[in-house]
Amino acid sequence: MEEKKLDLNSIIGFILIFGILIWIMYQNKPSEEQIAAEKAKKELVAKKEALAKAAVVNPSAAPIAAVAGDSAQLAQAQKTLGGFAYSATLPSAKDGFTTIENEKVILKISNKGGFIVEATLKNLEKFQKGSGKLVELIKDNNANLNIQLQMADNRTLNTKDLYFEPSLTKIGSDQILSMKLKAAANEFLEYKYILKPNDFMIGFDLRSQGLNKVLNTAKPLDLEWSMKTYRNEKSISYENRYTEIYFEYEEGKIDYVGLGNDKEENPIQTSYVAFKQHFFSTVLLTDKPFATAKLHSNDLVNDETIDTVYTKQFKADLPLAFSNGEIDYKMNWYFGPSDYKTLKGYDKNLEKIIPLGWGIFGWINMFIFIPLFGFLSTTVGLSLGIAIIIFTILIKVAMSPITFKSFLSQAKMKVLRPEIMELGEKFKKDPMKKQQETMKLYNKAGVNPMAGCIPALIQIPFMYASFQFFPSAYELRQKSFLWADDLSSFDAVVQLPFHIPLYGDHISLFPVLASIAIFFYMKMTSGDQQMAAPQQEGMPDMAKMMKIMIYVSPIMMLFFFNSYGAGLSLYNFISNLITIGIMIVIKRYFIDSDKIHAQIQENKLKEPKKQGKFQRKLQEVMEQAEAEKAKKAKK
Repeated sequence: MEEKKLDLNSIIGFILIFGILIWIMYQNKPSEEQIAAEKAKKELVAKKEALAKAAVVNPSAAPIAAVAGDSAQLAQAQKTLGGFAYSATLPSAKDGFTTIENEKVILKISNKGGFIVEATLKNLEKFQKGSGKLVELIKDNNANLNIQLQMADNRTLNTKDLYFEPSLTKIGSDQILSMKLKAAANEFLEYKYILKPNDFMIGFDLRSQGLNKVLNTAKPLDLEWSMKTYRNEKSISYENRYTEIYFEYEEGKIDYVGLGNDKEENPIQTSYVAFKQHFFSTVLLTDKPFATAKLHSNDLVNDETIDTVYTKQFKADLPLAFSNGEIDYKMNWYFGPSDYKTLKGYDKNLEKIIPLGWGIFGWINMFIFIPLFGFLSTTVGLSLGIAIIIFTILIKVAMSPITFKSFLSQAKMKVLRPEIMELGEKFKKDPMKKQQETMKLYNKAGVNPMAGCIPALIQIPFMYASFQFFPSAYELRQKSFLWADDLSSFDAVVQLPFHIPLYGDHISLFPVLASIAIFFYMKMTSGDQQMAAPQQEGMPDMAKMMKIMIYVSPIMMLFFFNSYGAGLSLYNFISNLITIGIMIVIKRYFIDSDKIHAQIQENKLKEPKKQGKFQRKLQEVMEQAEAEKAKKAKK
């Protein structure tokens, strides 16, 4: 086959064709303006795709930077935010903050969510005096306030993801911060914060306007409030013991959720919820009670050597009821100390969150301990350590007549002991008869075996009340006395290089002194108690038990109080010292065993005293038992 060759005409033809193509391409080249327009178009498309992608991940949080009134961009926002698309087109739709403060608190409120993201208490330091670190109840996202918005178009939005528009004004000396989540210029959900001078209480109005067609008003909105409480004191285990949720319900009733993990309560008609820490509280109050509430508490301190930042995780779910298609609640926030006097000053039952004890224990604290201690520390102006000492002396002196009655009863029982032992030997084969004769002896001698127990029982409520009063006394916080730099916390004098279970990694001195004092007190009284109370047949040997308790009680106190506040240990130390002193004085100057013996013998010659109802009833029961026994013996 003949091979084809490229001739000159073909080459010229290719060159001409190539030149024509180059000329066409040059003539169709876009201008610089056209290139810029095309580039802008591509960027706009890319931006829209990015926004759409973000909306899929978090549809309610997608901000749209646009000018209000731009219909195209408003339509884009409506795809993700529905009725609240307008809020995303405002200049405030960005991560901004507004700070308001007075002499007591500093509050920082975020545009996003409209909630307080920082709450700092002025002039109050955490951990210890001089730490330079102010108490911060809210910071670094440890707290959150959110309302689930059920929309008329069946979508659900969360206020924590939406942007509020701030507006700060001043009326007189009050600062008023309005945070509005807008659906239109005059349609919004508003959080209004009202901060008065020199106050821990903040007004908080929550209302809606013109949202009856935007929101689904068929059921209440869900208000969700949560907080991880920060540690503020030296001992996290001691602080955690007094950190829990309190609430008021059904017009004045106060209760608490409880300590531990996964504790929950569901009160009705709840008028306030308090996330109470040991010495500080965050409280949400409402004039219109929440119909129901779901309160949850979880302990975050599993190991106090590791878990050192937070104490509890609190959560409250509260329904916001619609009225005529709108939300309208007058509420308050309290960010401040858990101080009885401060809380009582608001006249809102808030002082009930201070655990003073139930029944008679609470009454002793409210009507005796708090007024008396307040008089000594505030009116008289004594230092807190001296006030505790004088307070203890006054309480023990007031109780001295009761102490005297107890010791006198023991002395009488001691004098009667030989005769009681004789009756025991005489009727050892007949316990019922022995008991009857013993009761007759008591009646003839004019001795009441219960007289020594009753005074001791009267003193128990005062002792228990002190266990509630001193750990709750806010005024003791960061007040020093002798070697203790904080009477509300432990007074460590030795730091151990290891941790002892149930004891700690330090040695507190006041508990050591209190344990020594109670050891000598029990040592001095145990002999009289053993002599006063002869062993009854079938009953435990009290003498042996008392010998054991002499050593067990001080050791228990040593372990129990080592991480407790120094104020309580100081009170117990002084209390035991004074009791020992009163006991020595009574024994030496007021109780004469010979005179008591002579008086008892004289009483025996007199007509027996009329038996009390209890003694008479006991005597009748014994006689009936004796008669039944005799009847059975005849059979």
